[in-house]
Amino acid sequence: MKSDIEISQEAKLLPIQDIAKNLNIDNDDIEFYGKYKAKFSHSIWSKTASHPRGQLVLVTAINPTPAGEGKTTVTVGLGQALNHIGKKAIIALREPSLGPCFGIKGGASGGGYAQVVPMEDLNFHFTGDFHAITSANNLLAAMLDNHIFQGNTLNINPKKIVFKRCMDMNDRVLRHTIAGLGTDKDGVTREDGFVITVASEIMSILCLAQDIDDLKQRLARIIVAYSYDATPITAADLQAVGAMASLLKDAINPNLVQTLENTPAIIHGGPFANIAHGCNSVRATKLALQLADITVTEAGFGADLGAEKFFDIKCRMSGLQPDCAVLVVTTKALKYNGGLGKEDWSKENLEALEKGIVNLEKHIENLQKYGLPVIVAVNAYITDTKAEHQFIAQYCQQRGCRFAIANVWEKGGLGGIELANEVVATLSNEPAQFQLLYPDNLSLSEKIEKIAKEIYGAKGVTYSNIAQARLQEIEASGFGHFPICMAKTQYSLSDNAKLLGRPTDFSITVREVYVSAGAGFVVALTGSITTMPGLPKIPAAMSIDIDNNGNISGLF
Repeated sequence: MKSDIEISQEAKLLPIQDIAKNLNIDNDDIEFYGKYKAKFSHSIWSKTASHPRGQLVLVTAINPTPAGEGKTTVTVGLGQALNHIGKKAIIALREPSLGPCFGIKGGASGGGYAQVVPMEDLNFHFTGDFHAITSANNLLAAMLDNHIFQGNTLNINPKKIVFKRCMDMNDRVLRHTIAGLGTDKDGVTREDGFVITVASEIMSILCLAQDIDDLKQRLARIIVAYSYDATPITAADLQAVGAMASLLKDAINPNLVQTLENTPAIIHGGPFANIAHGCNSVRATKLALQLADITVTEAGFGADLGAEKFFDIKCRMSGLQPDCAVLVVTTKALKYNGGLGKEDWSKENLEALEKGIVNLEKHIENLQKYGLPVIVAVNAYITDTKAEHQFIAQYCQQRGCRFAIANVWEKGGLGGIELANEVVATLSNEPAQFQLLYPDNLSLSEKIEKIAKEIYGAKGVTYSNIAQARLQEIEASGFGHFPICMAKTQYSLSDNAKLLGRPTDFSITVREVYVSAGAGFVVALTGSITTMPGLPKIPAAMSIDIDNNGNISGLF
């Protein structure tokens, strides 16, 4: 059996200008990054503004197993399949982070015969967007510390600095650091720390900004610290906005690549869904909708995280409205949620399937709360049995959902035609009645409780004293109308990764709250979630290599 990277390296790619040509895009409207990658130029926006907007399909999933359930694979396969049946479809995805690439997940560009290519480029640096975001973030951090060192005319309290440096790598030792050690010329000694780039506020800002002007306005509002009299200090106060925006001048433009079957793919931005808002950029999604009849996008991890944030943050801020949702599930994930260990996932076990399928049930209910028609897609494994598929199909149909089996990992677009047909039928016959979960005018605690109770199924929310105080301070500062970005484990509907299936009688614990004033939301950290992951005992990086011809191996 060929590995994903072996399959991708055998692909016959079209020059990126041919992919653009198929979308009626001139060479003047793209900027080339080699033969197979390009960025859209600023000129593309005025030329596509009058195009009719296509339909938007969101791909999400149930709570995943530690290995992931192939949501990106199904997204790519569905896009390929829609083109097979004569639809003009585009895929709009996030960019992979180096952190999980070298950590536990490996590559994040799909799998098997449903991949975005060139796979190595996509996973390693790509067009440099994440490096630009990291640089802009760390420029602001450097200007903040320099201001304090050079006289501190803004009266910044070093113990009230809330902005952290970032890097796109899993490195647990950087979660808590001491900066400014050494002589008096080495700066003010203080506690500091790093977040992973995909959890940084600037990543979220880039993904939510409508254009350069909006980007600059959002950057200006970033709160980096508080003065001794509790006045918020912003990036605008440090006069850092112009330089930061200049570093992001290319990164704000979406990227164009292709799938193994030459389906166009717009890849841009990459906030994690368990610690950030989990969606690709607004600009990428809107551009895709102007260029195709159907845009297939995804939101990170399970629907309790990525889809909720897609709706309540991204759609709220952008005006986007999805037309349907595809909910990805695997028999392995259901049996995992039913209590089986990894060694038993490949064996038929209808009892465990029945026990674990309540997790799927909750996600169906959640998506229907937003007024969306739902298609459940089983990402099929060769070890699945007919009885397992029939059980899941009947369960979904009883709950008003369409159902399809996707064999896209094995067969590419041809393996997704059943799913593509169900999606087209849904788009044609079942109009969405999209609605948000909560209005802007609820208090922050009411919004948190709404998500916890209605989406997670919690009986209530417990706040630390620090979180309770911060909520009051944030509302008093005028940010009470912001939506909530919940940071929570992806492995459970609760904030405890060990509570599988559809847990009941649990509370969500909010230990910390902070405002991302530039992004426009309030982050609530629950359980033991951290914004700087660590590497596993055996990192994926240990298997990655390159030969004298530049061929990379081991990238899953």
